[in-house]
Amino acid sequence: MGIDSAGTVLSIRDAALAYGDRTLWSGLDLEVHAGEFVAVLGPNGTGKTSLLRAILGLQPLTAGSVELLGEPTRKGDHRVGYVPQQKVIGEGTPLRARDLVALGIDGARPGIPLVSRDTRRRVDAALEAVGATRYAKQSVSSLSGGEQQRVRIAQAIAGDPAILLCDEPLLSLDLAHQRAVSELIDQQRRRLDTAVLFVTHDVNPVLGMVDRVLYLAAGRFTIGTPDEVLRADVLTELYGTPVDVFRSHGRVVVIGGADDTAHHDGDGH
Repeated sequence: MGIDSAGTVLSIRDAALAYGDRTLWSGLDLEVHAGEFVAVLGPNGTGKTSLLRAILGLQPLTAGSVELLGEPTRKGDHRVGYVPQQKVIGEGTPLRARDLVALGIDGARPGIPLVSRDTRRRVDAALEAVGATRYAKQSVSSLSGGEQQRVRIAQAIAGDPAILLCDEPLLSLDLAHQRAVSELIDQQRRRLDTAVLFVTHDVNPVLGMVDRVLYLAAGRFTIGTPDEVLRADVLTELYGTPVDVFRSHGRVVVIGGADDTAHHDGDGH
């Protein structure tokens, strides 16, 4: 998808995030446009999830700004949909799938939520969009990991967000469910021109969907198309140590150097 003609949804300006004397990243400038799919890659501990938390209004930046549709981001903004890491919901949780989805519409309102006719309609539409209608009335805890993740995506899109923030949404899913979840997110952004910021260790399940990559490593970052970023020379400079990039049958494997910063995009390890 070309991004020049699309409107800016997310604008990050000269952003920095530090914990004590450790800076995760600084000088970060990023604009994400309507309908654009941006993958966020990098080793553990480089601030990928913290970036999402800053956009969600949960993590203050050390410097810089984050704006959504020209306004400062704030906690509980309905214009932001969030798909968390896959975590199995405990057995016995008294919450139906459709109740969880409804929280994506009314969850930020104070008091006991009253489900209106409009909310029910939007919940039904979201469940249908992700193929989860058949288990709408089942307890979330009774669903498989892949089914739970479908419901979480339905919850994230139920409020018709301008941007979807996805934090390792494929983690712990088998290949079939990785493909299904990736396609659901891609269908949503194409159907409604929703921007997507997608944190992942393994870019391969979404490689064909990605417009640009934000790669975080060693306190630095680089941004560009997958072909511009996922190259040995670019990542070697970013890491400050030799990095190899292998491509085979449309898959990418990134292997770091002897300083144990290895990051494997090809096998998800």
